Amino acid sequence: MRALKLWLDRSLTAQAVLIFVLGVGANALFRRDGHLGWWVVQTAVFTAVAIAIVAAQRRRTGRAAGTDPRGIAELNRRIRHREVPSDPEQRATMRRLVAEQLGKMERGGRWLPYWLAGMGLIAAGMLVLGFVTGSLTVALVFAVGVAVFCSWVFWTRRRALERHRHMRSALRNHG
Repeated sequence: MRALKLWLDRSLTAQAVLIFVLGVGANALFRRDGHLGWWVVQTAVFTAVAIAIVAAQRRRTGRAAGTDPRGIAELNRRIRHREVPSDPEQRATMRRLVAEQLGKMERGGRWLPYWLAGMGLIAAGMLVLGFVTGSLTVALVFAVGVAVFCSWVFWTRRRALERHRHMRSALRNHG
């Protein structure tokens, strides 16, 4: 399992394959009336767009930190495991990466209440539609799903902030 996680962390191709397989599976599950070829084409287009966005983000982050995208993946792994590099050049790169990512998260935090309000409005709208149409079960399941998703987003954001702040202070203490 660890090798798979490491492969997914470092390889954009592995991420593309995973997105494609999950996308075809979701299409097969939720869109049973469509043709298999159409599902594959749609999923391939969505996968290409998603991978292009991820690659652009990695390039932008790599330029800001002063390393290549593979180096970013390795530094992110070290941040997750709270490992401070011993090499001074890697520490400087990690310092830039941590500052860049913390800045993004703090700037993005301003929009979090608006995002939460939007998700709440969507869930409330589904509940109203479920009440009006008489099928409240699907609406309740959707509302619970939205609440779980929002909780997961907050939890992962909090963990990422804690890890990056810890790494920032560890890098300051290390020299």
